[in-house]
Amino acid sequence: MIMKQVDLTLPESGPYSVLADEILRVAREAERRTLGLESFGILKAYGIPVVKTVIAKTEEEAFRVAEEIGYPLVMKVVSLQISHKSDVGGIRLSLQDGGEVRAAYREMMEKVHEKRPDASLEGVQLQQMLSGGKEVIIGMIRDPTFGPMLMFGLGGVYVEILKDVQFAIAPVDEEEARGMVTGIKTYPILAGVRGAKPSDIDALVDTVLRVSRLVCDFPEIEEFEINPMMVFEEGKGALAVDMRLTLKKT
Repeated sequence: MIMKQVDLTLPESGPYSVLADEILRVAREAERRTLGLESFGILKAYGIPVVKTVIAKTEEEAFRVAEEIGYPLVMKVVSLQISHKSDVGGIRLSLQDGGEVRAAYREMMEKVHEKRPDASLEGVQLQQMLSGGKEVIIGMIRDPTFGPMLMFGLGGVYVEILKDVQFAIAPVDEEEARGMVTGIKTYPILAGVRGAKPSDIDALVDTVLRVSRLVCDFPEIEEFEINPMMVFEEGKGALAVDMRLTLKKT
């Protein structure tokens, strides 16, 4: 596969960082250290494509949003206290119509509350149902000695089972970012094996570079994770599906 040079189109300074700073400022003023999908605007500000996502706080709102986005849909519970949504019944896939959306909302609220009565449930997130891609994870943890440590690997449940990830200290250049992507042992899955078409490696390299810039621009971000990011066939890009970040204690 021919590797293209990635053009990171972010200027040295500009409105992208201003928008991200505003989102983080609001979080700090509200004394919130952990942010989830409500901070998708940070990714958008840094030019990282995200799946169409809307948060609904009631059953009726979920129905209206679903009709606007279109079907099929994914529904996920929104709660700062719940990281692994599938463990508590907080994910429903392939919802096909408004009736399924209403039923799923009621069942999800009941089941999640039963399993996590301590958690504050803020509603649900509705997303386009994506297909045909592969899941990867792009993250960062800020080491007290080395600074922001970037991470890349296969996403979803694979990162926990296979533990096949690559690390690098940010900031990284294009060569280092590409080395992270191609350096995992399971890279052949992304490159295309047994006749499968290769994934859009350039889109992943571009995202790693943008995340590198983001976490260097904002040292108050202690941990950061896009998981999963769905990468499609070569030339068709990648979309962030879920994210989470933690701010340093003040």
